[in-house]
Formats: sequence, structure tokens, C-alpha cells
Amino acid sequence: MALDATPTPRGVLPETAAVHWRPRADARRLRHRGRLWTLTTAAHVVPFVAAGVTLFVVQPLAVAVSLAALAHAWIIPGLYAARGANVLRPRPRAGGDAERTALGLLGDLVDHAARDRHAVTGLVVERGRLGVWVVGEAGAVLVSAHGRRVHCFCVRVADPTLPSADRIAHLLLALRADEQGFATVANLAFSGARWRLRRRLPAAMRPALDAAGALDRVEGSRPRGSDRRSMVAARRVRQHDAHDHRLRIGPLEDRPRG
Repeated sequence: MALDATPTPRGVLPETAAVHWRPRADARRLRHRGRLWTLTTAAHVVPFVAAGVTLFVVQPLAVAVSLAALAHAWIIPGLYAARGANVLRPRPRAGGDAERTALGLLGDLVDHAARDRHAVTGLVVERGRLGVWVVGEAGAVLVSAHGRRVHCFCVRVADPTLPSADRIAHLLLALRADEQGFATVANLAFSGARWRLRRRLPAAMRPALDAAGALDRVEGSRPRGSDRRSMVAARRVRQHDAHDHRLRIGPLEDRPRG
């Protein structure tokens, strides 16, 4: 399923037609999905906690087995959070010239503070109507509930040679074109506490997530709409034909561990 950064005349991503069975995402539905994710995690964790406590009460000599059960209960939520963190982890980079050109395109989309943050973290923080987004190369994280909760969405790039900044720029344009459509089409990889996701991110990326949490806590945050700079950048994207700017929604691909 291709994700085109160019909005339709009505401002709806055309890819939503390919997932017509999914209800259009909004704040209420995202809260509902978050609660379901929490209940699913609890259903996996509670039996291990109960087994560990029960074994220790019934037979204190089985403390090793009890500790193993409790360790499983601790590890399972961490594995889910690691799956969510993978949507922000960097992918293999293109050549130097292509990356510099893509950085110029991305620079037209964001302000100076966002450019400085991207230079440090490799991520872009963007305000939206559903919350504050942290956009990476292979997905985006929505920070909501006053900075306490995150929803991690996975997006796979069809062309692995596409420059890093180009991937982020196209995700950012698609997000601005139809935020609810973006959340509808993308695959949810994780939903849970922000602190749990933060622990699984590389240290260099954590300031971007912290900034998104701080922004979401600010009352009266207004979404950043399509200003003239965004329109100019979108026109440059359509005219830029050096690469195949097609993104594909797909299952999360875990990054190989070195």
C-alpha cells in the first residue's frame, strides 16, 4: 500500500480507501485502542505475577521458579516497548550528496528549532490535532494524554535507498495532509506509557521524545497547519524526481541487533 504525500482535493489520503474496513482514527478511537493494548498486556503479565506469588506462598523453596515467573512479567512489557521503539530507529543511510539534498528539502518544512533537534536526534517533532508527533525514518510516535501515553505507528519505505531526511519529509507531508488518515492507515506497533518507550530508545533520540511530552502538556497547543513554507516544500516534492518517493505501510521490521 503506497503512501503518497500529496493530499487529495478533500485533504484525505487516498490510501485510506485500501483499508476501508478500519474506522477513521480520532482521539476517542485512539484512547480505546490504547485501553485495549493495556488490557492485552495485563492479560499476559498478570498470570506470571500470580503464578510467582502463589508458588512462593505455597512452597518458599521454589523461590527460583517464582523469580523466573516475575522476571517474565517484567520482560513482556519491555519487549512490546522495544517493538514500538523500532519505528524510530535509524535505517541504512544513502550517499552523502543525496542526504545533503534531502536535508535541504526537510529544512523547508520545519523551523530552526526543529532543524537543530533533527541534527541531534534524527527525529522531527510536530504538533497535531491528536497530540504531538515524533516523526522518524520508518514511522511516527504520537504522544498524547498530557505527555503520558504514546502510540507507535509503523511505516515501511518501499525504496531502501531513499535518503533518511527524504523519508522523514514525506511522512511529515502525509501527516500534515491528513493526520487522521495517517493514523488510520499506519500499523500500530505499540501503545503504552511514554517512560517505557523512552527506556528503549537510544540516548541520542530521547530528547525528541521528551520535547514532545513537554509540548503535549502545554494547554492550548495549536496544530501547525499547512503554511506557505509547507506548500512550497510540497511543490518541491512533486517536482523532485530523483527518487521513487513511495512509502509502503507494512509490518514492523525489527532492526538487526549488532
